[in-house]
Amino acid sequence: MIFLNSILKNSKKHDYPFAHWEYSDALSEESINEIINADIPDVSKHNLSYDGTRAIDGGSAEFRKGIASGGKAIKFRCFVTKENESQFPNLVKFIRELQSKETHQAISKMIKKDLSNSYVRVEIICDREGFWLKPHCDIKEKLMSGLIFVNNSKESEDLGTDFYNEKLEKVKTVPYKHNYGYLFTSGPNTWHGMEKKKIIKERRCIQVNYVTFHTDWKVDQ
Repeated sequence: MIFLNSILKNSKKHDYPFAHWEYSDALSEESINEIINADIPDVSKHNLSYDGTRAIDGGSAEFRKGIASGGKAIKFRCFVTKENESQFPNLVKFIRELQSKETHQAISKMIKKDLSNSYVRVEIICDREGFWLKPHCDIKEKLMSGLIFVNNSKESEDLGTDFYNEKLEKVKTVPYKHNYGYLFTSGPNTWHGMEKKKIIKERRCIQVNYVTFHTDWKVDQ
């Protein structure tokens, strides 16, 4: 139970600018290798630009509707699902841990939200030069949000997530350290994003959510 041990033994709560927890050593080396080796399309090679959201799986609204020839829009996001689980056996083990009653009950106590009827969603992310994320608060359907960073390319620790106060002033950056993560629960003032920064090679991480909507990974009862 690597993730659970990290949450229970290697985490620290912070209350500013909103309640959140930072933690370390939550992923196995095998999971990290799957994140590093995941094939994530490069936006820059498709003549698209980041728009300040993660919904870059088609750029403009017209592109998202599909290519004129009838083909589907190119996808730039990689969620771990039943369809591709054979590519990510160790991340599936990680998801199984998140599904476990012991883990989701422990996180429920931390964030003071009931996760007993939720679903797990894990996305492998590879941000490249030009990426930015405008300040936003997550939708209420995200009961728990967070990232775990995989900084194997010696990128700047400044590439972590930026947190903002209610005036949308940046007050903190969670450092982009290897096998280091954070989590929080959605709320009206949980402003976070990422300023435009220099990415030399890539910014790899996984997004970890417990959500109210259906995914392939329902938590254990």
